[in-house]
Amino acid sequence: MKFGQHDPAHHTLIHISDTHLLAGDALLGGEYDTRANLEAMLDRIERIDGACTLVVTGDLTDLGEPDAYRALKAMVEPVAERMGIPVVWIAGNHDERPEMRRDLLGETPSQQAIHRAFDLDGLRLIALDSTVPGWHHGRIDDDQLAWLRDELATPARHGSILAMHHPPLPSHVPMFDILELQNQPALAEAIEGSDVRAILAGHLHYSMSGTFAGVPTFVAAASCYTMDVARPPRRINGMDAGQSFHLVHVYDDQVTSTVVPVASADPAGFFTPEWYARIEAMTPQERLEFFSRKRR
Repeated sequence: MKFGQHDPAHHTLIHISDTHLLAGDALLGGEYDTRANLEAMLDRIERIDGACTLVVTGDLTDLGEPDAYRALKAMVEPVAERMGIPVVWIAGNHDERPEMRRDLLGETPSQQAIHRAFDLDGLRLIALDSTVPGWHHGRIDDDQLAWLRDELATPARHGSILAMHHPPLPSHVPMFDILELQNQPALAEAIEGSDVRAILAGHLHYSMSGTFAGVPTFVAAASCYTMDVARPPRRINGMDAGQSFHLVHVYDDQVTSTVVPVASADPAGFFTPEWYARIEAMTPQERLEFFSRKRR
């Protein structure tokens, strides 16, 4: 039902990133319980209605261990199945392509970049592999760029969204530029004039948004740990707090990304189902009078 100027979103994506799972439930850095933190996030996610896809933008494991990929699959896919939605896995710099292909995707192991396109009822989701085997910085190789240009040559009904690990955005955290996506001008050229409407990424361990080549770009924080960016630049470090994911809503004329904290509290009782039913029964003018007019 339309109440304001916009029709409801026709697609909703759940965007999470940087799970960094380890085999044997080992603690990341001897400190962060990546499994417990992901379980808490998945529990929150499973309460969401109306989502169409779960997108995980890389660093799925911390060391590329086969057991870690199998454990991740066993955690995430049952949740997605109960919700009735698919999962799109993106490779990150901590992942290993052969193990990810074999133990997570069920494919023949190889070092070939893991990229593909998904048709989500008219919305094209393009998974790009920005990893460089043996390194932590990012790069979209020439073969992927050629494939991307060919894919984008035909517009999709609701446009396209790119999902990748390394965000094509600057970071204010010192030295993070060493690990950023290197060939950004080539990527910008590949998507110029196309139907790309948004870019989803991870890697930074904190939520951020910006624009790249005029395209809205949304970075999801990590499920494992986040960066305390309120500290002085040279003292920014990880913390086991502030984990969140994004809800990406795709409308006819725009794309939004909403940060959802994993931590929650009991909600207030004002916006009840009865309240919504009362609003729905009103005319547009009655709704405006009831909900917009200021009263002392």
